[in-house]
Amino acid sequence: MTINLDEIAALLAKAESDERSLPPLEKWHPPLSGQIDMQILADGRWIHEGGEIKRPKLVKLFSTILRREGDAYFLVTPVEKWQLSVEDAPFYAGVVERIDDEGVKKLVFTTNVGGTVIASAEHPLRVSVDASTGEPHPYVMVRNDLEALIGRSAFYQLVDWAQEKDGKLTISSAGVEFVLGTL
Repeated sequence: MTINLDEIAALLAKAESDERSLPPLEKWHPPLSGQIDMQILADGRWIHEGGEIKRPKLVKLFSTILRREGDAYFLVTPVEKWQLSVEDAPFYAGVVERIDDEGVKKLVFTTNVGGTVIASAEHPLRVSVDASTGEPHPYVMVRNDLEALIGRSAFYQLVDWAQEKDGKLTISSAGVEFVLGTL
C-alpha cells in the first residue's frame, strides 16, 4: 500500500488532534452514581440495555468521557460517574497503516470510534497470550490506561511487516521496538 505525503500529514495531524480534543477527565472527581446497563463488547460495539447503540457520534461522545480506574471502567462528567462493563478493551483497532515520516517508520492505528493512534513509547503495543488456547491478544495503548484490542487482520498485517530478532518477532514504530511473539 502506498500513501502519499498529504495522507501522511493528515494521519499525523489527526492523531495529535484526537488527544487535544478530549475533555479534562483528570479534573473531574464526582461520587459514584451507580452501575449503568452498558457494555463495550470485544469488537468495539457499545450495548445499552440489551440493544446496540447504532449512532456513531453518540458512541464517539461516550468514548471521550470514558475513564479506567484499576480494572473498572466509568463514564465520567463533572457531576456524575457511572460504571459500565468492558468485555476486553474499550476500543477496537481494526485498521493499521505503516507510514514513513521523514525516515521514521510509524504504525498508525484507526479505532472503532474514528480515532487514530501512533504506536510509540507513549502508546505501546503489547501482546498477551491466552494460557489455555495459546491465542494472541494484541493491544495498543490509546490514552490514559485505555487500550484498543487490535483486530485479527490488523495483527496479521503487523506480523507480515515484522522481523525475526533473537527468536522473537518484532516490529518498530516511532523508534520503539515491540515484541509480537516468540518463534
